[in-house]
Amino acid sequence: MTIKLYCFGESGNAYKAALTLELSGLKWEPVFVDFFKGETRTPEFRKINEMGEVPVMMDGDLTLTQSGVIQDYIVEKSGKLGPDTPEEHREILRWTLWDNHKLSSAVGMTRFLIHFLPKEKQPQGVIPFTQARLKSAYKTLNTHLQDRNWIAADRLTIADLSCCSYLYYPEPFGFDRQDWPHIDAWLNRISDTPGWKHPYDLMPGSPADRA
Repeated sequence: MTIKLYCFGESGNAYKAALTLELSGLKWEPVFVDFFKGETRTPEFRKINEMGEVPVMMDGDLTLTQSGVIQDYIVEKSGKLGPDTPEEHREILRWTLWDNHKLSSAVGMTRFLIHFLPKEKQPQGVIPFTQARLKSAYKTLNTHLQDRNWIAADRLTIADLSCCSYLYYPEPFGFDRQDWPHIDAWLNRISDTPGWKHPYDLMPGSPADRA
């Protein structure tokens, strides 16, 4: 049975789930959600996910939401990209929660405010504030990767796939890979992994489609 992932290319959180599916080897297909035309706010979509968000994963009768939960399920089903020990499991969880709170949430909001809102609607002062907070997160991640190749184990895990998701997007939001050499090298290691795909190649929907 083919897993379905409700997603769109511009969503970094959906990319976490999509890339995990792609690298796990499980059979899956994307289902495009037209976020920018309000699809996630419709009653029909709320029946799929009461939170009104992507990603949503359907595997037969099972429906899961929230990228971290979906990633955890993929690890359980495929036996790949997960921990080998309880210690690694806790370390993966630690960095996934850190990413959700400190990195992805702030990047997603900053990128949205800069690129997906008209200039006149951008809240004054908010973007510089979130960019300053993000610099602290980049510093934490860059320092952590100074003497290691991967975030939570001696190999690629879903902790890496969670933390990396928004950092591949081409739209500027205040992150320059060259300013963070250990993050840059880590992103290269991930993109060199067989099967890796850019979010706009992996999921339907990109800024070019709306131009």
